[in-house]
Amino acid sequence: MERTRAPGLALPPYEPLVEGLDMENMSRSVVVPVEPPPVQAPPRDHLAWSLCSTLYCNVCCLGFLALVFSVKSRDRKVLSDYSGALSYGSTAKYLNITALLLSIFFIILIIALVASGTITIVNLLHHQQQQGDHPFYGPT
Repeated sequence: MERTRAPGLALPPYEPLVEGLDMENMSRSVVVPVEPPPVQAPPRDHLAWSLCSTLYCNVCCLGFLALVFSVKSRDRKVLSDYSGALSYGSTAKYLNITALLLSIFFIILIIALVASGTITIVNLLHHQQQQGDHPFYGPT
């Protein structure tokens, strides 16, 4: 018995039974397609950020420590130890965040000290000019 199909219709996803065979005599098996597990992206090692922290904002050597942990994370990633790489990578991330926040704090502190020192000097010169003790003639 040969199957033919009408134009535009697809064949059914099964084969017809051979004549003289019924469903009761067939083995009951289930085919379950097995898909590979989704590929997990390797953890981040934050190497570029650690390098920048080491070069530009190495407060209390936190940038250097972050660089060390980033390199350890990259080594673990090469060895396919993703849990170790994740641990070292997160430590590097937190060290980078701490170094960045401390650098921002110190920059703001330096700007505030320079501004307050400038205001104090200007007020002192203005006060001396008003008293007439030491006349201020300006830069020569």
